[in-house]
Amino acid sequence: MVCFGNAWDEILKDEFCKEYYQRLRQFLKTEYRSNTVYPDMHNIFNALKATSYGDVKAVILGQDPYHSPNQAHGMAFSVQDGTPQPPSLVNILKELHDDLGTDIPTSGNLSPWAAQGVLLLNAVLTVRRGQPLSHSKQGWEVFTDCVISHLNGREAPMVFLLWGRPAREKQSLITNPNHLVLTAPHPSPLSAYSGFFGCRHFSKTNDFLIKNNTAPIDWRLA
Repeated sequence: MVCFGNAWDEILKDEFCKEYYQRLRQFLKTEYRSNTVYPDMHNIFNALKATSYGDVKAVILGQDPYHSPNQAHGMAFSVQDGTPQPPSLVNILKELHDDLGTDIPTSGNLSPWAAQGVLLLNAVLTVRRGQPLSHSKQGWEVFTDCVISHLNGREAPMVFLLWGRPAREKQSLITNPNHLVLTAPHPSPLSAYSGFFGCRHFSKTNDFLIKNNTAPIDWRLA
């Protein structure tokens, strides 16, 4: 049984008993034993451990973890201190700078966002080294659909930032008019210039939170 150490334990406890998750668990056992898989198995659920259900103000939804060594640590788009920023993260921080004028940080660790209520969730939570989306269609999408559906049912307004096609596919789950949905292409170099740059999602998120009497996110990392 996975332990989050917060409200997600009770909310998600039934998922781990379901047939799809049992199949996913067996798949992951084989993958971690026979291949290099990211993130480390102890870090798979870091996003949910860092940001409890009742604390979520915004959800940044990516597609799957970074697939190169020493990058993924269980939070979408984030890398640990001392790790060079991957191209997608470079573009995220560039858009943040252009949107809010923040300094571009040397670290790509986004944990300070998570601590303020930004759930850094991927649609798929694991990946084989060098093979993006290699763990898609194995059950993770069902699990993260469940997470999104529970958040959709919350009364308190929040913002969903859906970046990339797999993330945008979750939009149909967000039906609560209390919430704001922002969509953009993935921030990778292949698509950032197709609408991610200039999306101004950071300022739009804070404008919405302030309008709904919620403290905005301090997006600064430097």
